[in-house]
Amino acid sequence: MHRIRSADHTLMREMNLALLLECLRREAPLSRADLALMTGLTKAAVSSLVRELIEARYVRELGPDLGNKGRPSVPLELNPNVGYLIGAEIGVDFISVILTNFAAQVIWRRDEALTTRAQTAVLHRLVAAVNQAWAETRARHQTILGLGLGLPGLVNVDNGTLLFSPNLGWTDVPLRDWLQAQFAFPIYIDNEANMAALGESYFGAARGSDLVLHLSCNVGVGAGLVINRRIFSGTGGLAGEVGHMTIDPDGPPCNCGSRGCWETYVSKWALLRRVEEAILSGRPTRLLAATGHDLQQLTIPMIVDAARRGDGVARAALAETGVYLGIGLAGLINALNPERVVFGGGLSLAHEFVLPTLREEVRRRAMRWAAEAAEIVVAAHGTDACVMGGIATVYYRVLTEPLPYYAQGQRGGEAQTPAAVTV
Repeated sequence: MHRIRSADHTLMREMNLALLLECLRREAPLSRADLALMTGLTKAAVSSLVRELIEARYVRELGPDLGNKGRPSVPLELNPNVGYLIGAEIGVDFISVILTNFAAQVIWRRDEALTTRAQTAVLHRLVAAVNQAWAETRARHQTILGLGLGLPGLVNVDNGTLLFSPNLGWTDVPLRDWLQAQFAFPIYIDNEANMAALGESYFGAARGSDLVLHLSCNVGVGAGLVINRRIFSGTGGLAGEVGHMTIDPDGPPCNCGSRGCWETYVSKWALLRRVEEAILSGRPTRLLAATGHDLQQLTIPMIVDAARRGDGVARAALAETGVYLGIGLAGLINALNPERVVFGGGLSLAHEFVLPTLREEVRRRAMRWAAEAAEIVVAAHGTDACVMGGIATVYYRVLTEPLPYYAQGQRGGEAQTPAAVTV
């Protein structure tokens, strides 16, 4: 007779714990009987596992459900106070850090504009913000379960190294190793579009979808593909750099070193360039006065506001941007056949003017069957999609591998005193 090794028992137990946690994440409140029905586990096994999860503070009981006939059941839900999670993003011109409880409710946040892209200065600011989040956690007598950080560029997710960020001008930065020397809790690093995709899949516009394509349009353009709530990273974690697909081989130069990349037609800078060119050609627009005749002050919210007031320059620039977005997206829809496409990033602030031409271009260029299957929606978390994805990244790790976090919660997950910054 084959003997089952203890390691097999441990693995099976962890898988079953993860299964119960995922059911509660998606459907809570649920009773023990509900969990047994949903998972196929015996009631005895569910009771034993739930007892363990309650003792570890992952799960808590609500009041008995007196509405049921017969013996009242006790509804269960994830305990929002088992620990706190940090989501962070380094953008080309900003840093954003949020702190949430285990129910993904934002407890604290910090958003800071960047006037420099120098590594040392930016990372000093990031550490300061994360330490503020940690101080908030300590003041509430909570633990930190982990930090998820999104970056604009190619990221080796296995070792947490930022390989290349053309818009930041950074190359081969071992960010996870550096941050892990500053803080005692687990740290996960990925491309910002991947994290945004996961955030919308867990907490936003793509909940319930099995194959999600998230398009993130800011200074750069990236895509994240989520299959069954897991990021498709490709070999080495480099999938999703769709902004550097060539649209026109003779097009404008790109920061990556090539020419005619998609992001040179659909990024924030492409939109601003269209407005500036229209103004320089003499077309009348309220945007000139809005910027005080200083086009360096032009922003996406200004353009959106002008478009809502009927400004022809603003509306034309947004519509043309939507056309080029649709051209590239049609190819992605043909290649990937997603169930849902989420339009996010800073440009999503202009969705009411961009999406009509985007959708029309997709209808014209994508295969009909693939286009009809792909629902195109706006990101629920907008510019917060990436930091929410950082939360989702930690969340996913805790829910799928709960055992390592038992000890984490017991020792407190406290941050260390930051070391000197050496990059």
